[in-house]
Amino acid sequence: MDFFVKMNPPTATAQEKKVTVVNGKPVFYDPAPVKHARKELTGALIVHRPDKPMAGPLALSVIWLFPRGKSHKNGEWRITKPDTDNLQKLLKDCMTKCRFWQDDAQVVRETVEKRWADEPVGIYIEITELEEVP
Repeated sequence: MDFFVKMNPPTATAQEKKVTVVNGKPVFYDPAPVKHARKELTGALIVHRPDKPMAGPLALSVIWLFPRGKSHKNGEWRITKPDTDNLQKLLKDCMTKCRFWQDDAQVVRETVEKRWADEPVGIYIEITELEEVP
């Protein structure tokens, strides 16, 4: 399955958790920008979810297309933050919540790109079900 999520890709990531101490114990929480990114991403993904969660090993390929500024060319690599692994963590968490698969641990192969782009900007996602090794 493959699809394009037309949106301005979020730059807030799952790694930005905050901590506070309540009754002497640490409590972790998402700051407002991460909550907003999670909500926006989940809303954009849910319309593409499969009828039933995918099973077995999966390959995930993602291209993040960020709106380019005047100092970048269309298609140029985005070598600034956020890091691809942090972007992917938030995306896979949202895809798990939307029930694309049973657990994001099923993703056994992954490719990720970040690029600057003219319109349209967004996230291209391809999920491939892999055969079990006998």
